Amino acid sequence: MHAQDKTRREFLKSVGLGAAAFAIQGCAGIGQSRQSVSVPSYLKGYEQIYEKDPRQAALQWFRDARFGLFMHYGVYSLMGQGEWVQYRKKIPVAEYAKLKEKFTAKNFDADFITKMAIEAEMKYVNITTKHHDSFCLFRTNQTDFSSVNSPAKRDLVEELANACAKNNLGLCLYYSHGRDWKHPHAPNNDKWKSARPQYATAEPSYLYGKEHDLNKYVDFMHAQLTELLTQYGPIANIWLDGWSTPMSGAIEKFRIAETYALVHRLQPQTLISSKLGYNGDEDFYAPEYHWPKRFPDKMEEAKKTGKPIEICHHIAGWGYNKKSDGKHRGADSVIENLRYAAKFEANLLLNTAPLPDGSIDKQDIRTLREVGRRIRKTGWPIAE
Repeated sequence: MHAQDKTRREFLKSVGLGAAAFAIQGCAGIGQSRQSVSVPSYLKGYEQIYEKDPRQAALQWFRDARFGLFMHYGVYSLMGQGEWVQYRKKIPVAEYAKLKEKFTAKNFDADFITKMAIEAEMKYVNITTKHHDSFCLFRTNQTDFSSVNSPAKRDLVEELANACAKNNLGLCLYYSHGRDWKHPHAPNNDKWKSARPQYATAEPSYLYGKEHDLNKYVDFMHAQLTELLTQYGPIANIWLDGWSTPMSGAIEKFRIAETYALVHRLQPQTLISSKLGYNGDEDFYAPEYHWPKRFPDKMEEAKKTGKPIEICHHIAGWGYNKKSDGKHRGADSVIENLRYAAKFEANLLLNTAPLPDGSIDKQDIRTLREVGRRIRKTGWPIAE
């Protein structure tokens, strides 16, 4: 057994004990149960809070973190037209699936990525484990549409988990929730908004009418979330995306409370976000950069809850877009992003879009290094 695998198993075993103890807090012996819990590397310094309540420790760490790295990477990167290319170009599912056979990720370097994040004074890394196109960057038994089954033959989430653990960074996992352009039972456009590409004729791989069963899709998501929370050691947060599709219809059909309970049962310290929230039980809110102006009332509601806020933005688009080559934003602009986030007492989650081969754009490397240098020299930008 590899040392990393042993550490993961020990952690998962210990949080299982911790979860049981947490469920009966107030009973004799809870302190002893807490002492057996392994503290995730990213929560070093928060041990005393963690012993009493893992999630409160994670929330305090998250408030203190301020800055994180986001990465949108997948087979869409190969086309160089952004992560919504299948939707916008109305590419049939079978044709789009062929991209898997060209996915090599030959220059994806998790060690370099985490060291770059540290140089930028970031405290966590968030990667798209599965975007709306349903391609997975992790080992899953639910589909063969993954990096493990591509020419890359690599579990990129595992590689990033190892690097984050080694460097005491929080590993956060983006997961497309409620929007899936491949799964036959995912929401269709007849009842949900922006759910599927607007094909001229019915996509033959999708199911419709009485044959369509949303519960099967929810079960699929729960199975994948279970894999993500049991294969890679401690996870700092699960970052759910696709918010506008479930919110456009009967939200209760997505069994949100069951999803959240699953996450917290598997890893009590793992935080959950879903943009501006499904049911109010999220641990923090994660609006996009322009959302405070787009949804001022919802932002005000989020602030009133007292929960942490994380504003997400990108340097040059979310998924790689060739049109942006040489036009990426620089350090001055990112510093302004940090100052803007400070107005809301929020973290900034800043996205870089890896190139088709998985490497990081050289402009972004220079920008992030310069941002880190300025933070160390003059301190964190504050709201004006």
